[in-house]
Amino acid sequence: MIYRGSCHCGAVSFEAEAPDSVEVEDCNCSICNKSGYLHLIVPKKNFRLLSGEEQLQTYTFNSGVAKHTFCRICGIKPFYIPRSNPDGVDINLRCLNEQAKSITIVEFDGQNWEQNAHTLAHKSRE
Repeated sequence: MIYRGSCHCGAVSFEAEAPDSVEVEDCNCSICNKSGYLHLIVPKKNFRLLSGEEQLQTYTFNSGVAKHTFCRICGIKPFYIPRSNPDGVDINLRCLNEQAKSITIVEFDGQNWEQNAHTLAHKSRE
């Protein structure tokens, strides 16, 4: 299924291919907990930025590997390149215009990221 999504103001828009039924992670790390991010990780080849590249700002912290991108106009982070899957794109399920037929939310212990990151490695592979 092709999903379309955007930031709040619509300046940044994208589409991604993912199954009709998806599994997403609800992470308890500091940034995800504060932003309410629900993680839908897809291979990079299944993601396409449609508009707003010039409006994207990047934020990094800690190891600097994850590239958190947000809209410089409205401040929403609709997707980013995750540290756990640098070969993929992590989309905020809450930024999709349409929802999957079935959504399974799995708790992810991001407060203990080093011990748990390996459980996400398969998400950006075909």
